[in-house]
Amino acid sequence: MNIEDLMARDAGADDQSSPSPLKSLKLDLDFYKESIKEVATDMMAEGYTLYPIFIAHQHEVSVGEILLDRNELNTQWTIQVSSLEEFVDRGLIKEERRDHFVKNFKPANDFMCLFVIVPEGANFVFYPYE
Repeated sequence: MNIEDLMARDAGADDQSSPSPLKSLKLDLDFYKESIKEVATDMMAEGYTLYPIFIAHQHEVSVGEILLDRNELNTQWTIQVSSLEEFVDRGLIKEERRDHFVKNFKPANDFMCLFVIVPEGANFVFYPYE
């Protein structure tokens, strides 16, 4: 799924008075993308994981470690860094769904894998660096 798909789906469910929070996520991702790509590359090069996952949220979550804090950077979204392995260990991805996730994972050198958390729920999104 692409972020544009989420934005379009969200816009249909929302009245026109309040903009989608996902529009601010796109702006923040464009601001953050170089840092995120560098961390993803380092994680893979150092053998930590072949499947880096970045968690985008506006509240507090207990998965991963804070990479880019919205309060410190004066942005709308915080990004935390995690991995497929942590998601499986914590039961966020079931072990029997691991192969499906790996098969659908887009190249981490070209796309950031985001787990986007909004009040309505959460979803994986692949967002291109370029």
